[in-house]
Amino acid sequence: MQSSNPVLGRLSAAAYQPTYQVPGGHDVQTGRRDVMSIDDVVVKTVSLLGAAALAAGVTWVLVPVQSIGPVWIASMLIGLVLGLVISFAQITNPVILFAYALVEGVFLGAVSKAYETRWNGIVLLAVIATLSVFFVMAALYKARIIRASAKFTRIVIGAAAGLAVVMLLNVVITMFTGSAGPLRDGGPFAILFSLVCIVVAALMFVITFNQIEEDIAAGLPRNHGWLAAFGILVELVWLYLEFLRLISYFQED
Repeated sequence: MQSSNPVLGRLSAAAYQPTYQVPGGHDVQTGRRDVMSIDDVVVKTVSLLGAAALAAGVTWVLVPVQSIGPVWIASMLIGLVLGLVISFAQITNPVILFAYALVEGVFLGAVSKAYETRWNGIVLLAVIATLSVFFVMAALYKARIIRASAKFTRIVIGAAAGLAVVMLLNVVITMFTGSAGPLRDGGPFAILFSLVCIVVAALMFVITFNQIEEDIAAGLPRNHGWLAAFGILVELVWLYLEFLRLISYFQED
């Protein structure tokens, strides 16, 4: 995250001006290929998701169950550091973005295999739930049923920041105590916490979609589409992990 989530780290879009000049001296009205477009964002997003899915599949097939733990932890830490660097430095280099997607894919592959080994069929359910929420939020945003007003954005970002701090503290406590704690123990509070995370993660898509629209309207350079794709990937990963946890709570013996 940047402040609360990596997706919010992109450059703030300027108010759209018909004669806005982008690097290279091209006017937005010319429709040149060096400016950001929705189609380009879609292609970049699908590319990063494809890379992550490929890495996840390879990890699932090649990493034995007994080695999942070390792979899980190593990829999680590398992905966290790389994600923060991308977010704060506003990196748009596709090589680095693909490296992040591959690391996240390894992480997801290890996590998914661990969950699937214990709860058969849970991964498919989590994938379906994640994609369903994404497309529902996209539809709601397109229909302008949900809008990213200034107040809405402040509340959602604040909630995401708070959740991030709480989750980080819980991870540290778990590392020292060996106990999942009330946030992740499968009890009523853990279920409520996952539901809150899912709602906030879903609402983050609205902020992302709005930022993409503003960036396109402002005629930002085409490479900024990588940051938009990066943000969507981060949010999808977060949503997927929360669905895995939530579903697992209801499948406990």
